[in-house]
Amino acid sequence: MAVAVLPLKGLLRVGAGRLSGLPRRGFHRSPPAAIQVTVRDALNQALDDELERDEKVFLLGEEVAQYDGAYKISRGLWKKYGDKRIIDTPISEMGFTGIAVGAAMAGLRPVCEFMTFNFSMQAIDHIINSAAKTYYMSAGLVPVPIVFRGPNGASAGVAAQHSQCFAAWYGHCPGLKVVSPWSAEDAKGLLKSSIRDDNPVVMLENELMYGVPFEMSEEAMSKDFLVPIGKAKIERPGTHITLVSHSRPVSHCVEAAAVLAKDGVECEVINLRSIRPMDIETVEASVMKTNNLVTVEGGWPQFGVGAEICARIMEGPAFNHLDAPVVRVTGADVPMPYAKILEDNCIPQGQTVLAHPDLEEGAGLLVAEAVKGWSRHLLRRK
Repeated sequence: MAVAVLPLKGLLRVGAGRLSGLPRRGFHRSPPAAIQVTVRDALNQALDDELERDEKVFLLGEEVAQYDGAYKISRGLWKKYGDKRIIDTPISEMGFTGIAVGAAMAGLRPVCEFMTFNFSMQAIDHIINSAAKTYYMSAGLVPVPIVFRGPNGASAGVAAQHSQCFAAWYGHCPGLKVVSPWSAEDAKGLLKSSIRDDNPVVMLENELMYGVPFEMSEEAMSKDFLVPIGKAKIERPGTHITLVSHSRPVSHCVEAAAVLAKDGVECEVINLRSIRPMDIETVEASVMKTNNLVTVEGGWPQFGVGAEICARIMEGPAFNHLDAPVVRVTGADVPMPYAKILEDNCIPQGQTVLAHPDLEEGAGLLVAEAVKGWSRHLLRRK
């Protein structure tokens, strides 16, 4: 049987209708692969972006220049921007913090790095009495656009004088803005917003989060990406319990929510991102939906971030929507011990979030069966 072969030119002259029966190969554009960026690299990107954008921005602190920073946050910046903008300082927090505050009053935009926020205690007079109050005391004539940043909160094996959370300390002071990032996007967007703000901003990072990779959106990779100060983020939607946290404990909330979901309890996880100003409206809206609230933080229980959230909920419209008292999960009310087994029992973990801690009884972590019983009780009330 002879087969007719149509020349190419003839084929092209055939109408589209004649070709409709031929098999077609479809093409589509795949979504871009998610970009994994560590918190460390996100902070480095933010500093690089802002140093390039505004020549008034400079970084100073211990070992931030030639050594690239104690945690390598400033890696490569000294080689790119030189001694005038990436400045190594003596080991004197009181001295270099005073220099930074004075530079901010003179119109520059310093980023003052503490090797750990525990060392900021050496400079707290400059932070509270000079940086935080001058904008007020000058009737708005002298802004102090400075960022105090560095690792905060519990670390590993560094004991009482190097492992504590200062969120409540600085969040108590009017005139300061206080931010506390969790993810890479938080870190990049909040640091850029903090540098551009005319108020002094305390940025509380976490040493144990620096090496953690997060997915970064295409938008977040842009040099124009900002995270607004004072706006929380819902990391996981839910309907039964609201979990509110900031910094590293957000990871514990996400972990606890995943465990409870297996038992049919859907938690809404809120990442505060900003301690002062606090986005209480997002928390209120969530509580009105879930009717249950658990706050989670690494700091001490008395006068803490969780205590402030409890008070604000009690004073606001969400109070009448609560089915049960607010539960606070915090660090233990003791200076951080050095021994690992004791340290582990002083820091909120994913399992700690799953039940009411009973510090007076020394209960520590409670078993999953108790959690499941509590979860079923919540579902029955729904």
